[in-house]
Amino acid sequence: MKRRLSENWKRVEQRIHDACHRAQRDPAGVTLVAVTKYASLDVIRTMVDLGFTNLGESRVQELSKRAAAINEWLGRRARDVSAGARPRPRWHMVGHLQRNKVKAVLPWIDLIHSVDSLRLAEEIDAQSTKLGRVMPILLEVNAADDPDKYGVAVAATTHLAEQVNSLEHIELRGLMAMAPLTEDESSIRQVFGRVRELFDEIVTDRICGPEFRELSLGMTNDFEYGIEAGATYVRIGTALLEGIPLSTERVSSQN
Repeated sequence: MKRRLSENWKRVEQRIHDACHRAQRDPAGVTLVAVTKYASLDVIRTMVDLGFTNLGESRVQELSKRAAAINEWLGRRARDVSAGARPRPRWHMVGHLQRNKVKAVLPWIDLIHSVDSLRLAEEIDAQSTKLGRVMPILLEVNAADDPDKYGVAVAATTHLAEQVNSLEHIELRGLMAMAPLTEDESSIRQVFGRVRELFDEIVTDRICGPEFRELSLGMTNDFEYGIEAGATYVRIGTALLEGIPLSTERVSSQN
């Protein structure tokens, strides 16, 4: 398993490097978020042991359980000099987040990619205040105007950014979007390009501060297009877990 994970990781990193080369970008400017999906804890521990430092999860309950288990494992490992210490990974919430789940997940996460309403942002702000922390977030944009997808409408994004930016215990760092599930390259590029335009508008209009610099664009099947549009985060699950036994039956997800 460790060898297969390592090989998959190398292939994904090569794809990132090649996309950056085509876009004339430094690969160091793109952070790989390894989406754990239906991986078992053994797989996740192996990922951390290999050096994965950014892990993503789309389900609140699973993220909380996995983060707690990994923290406990790392704590035991830190006490064992022969095992070698590893830093705690940064956890990213990349799936839809309901307001009633914010309290449960907030202590475990380092970045929320999927804020899509003022009410959700306000709940994150309230719970962050109780924890005495400032929570970094991204706004999820429904740039494809797909009724089956979450995210704020393109026309409402700038106004929502202004509102969210005023919340004291939230740090708005950028935008996130999902491309349509299609092999039509032009449709994918159009979505990512529109999000990049929105990002540039917000920066140019100085709606947010200098911390607004992140774009989370792209999954296994389309992250190269995301990089070409300026992605600083890519969310990869399927390509990293190819050939790895999973803890439950896989569903049709293409993270």
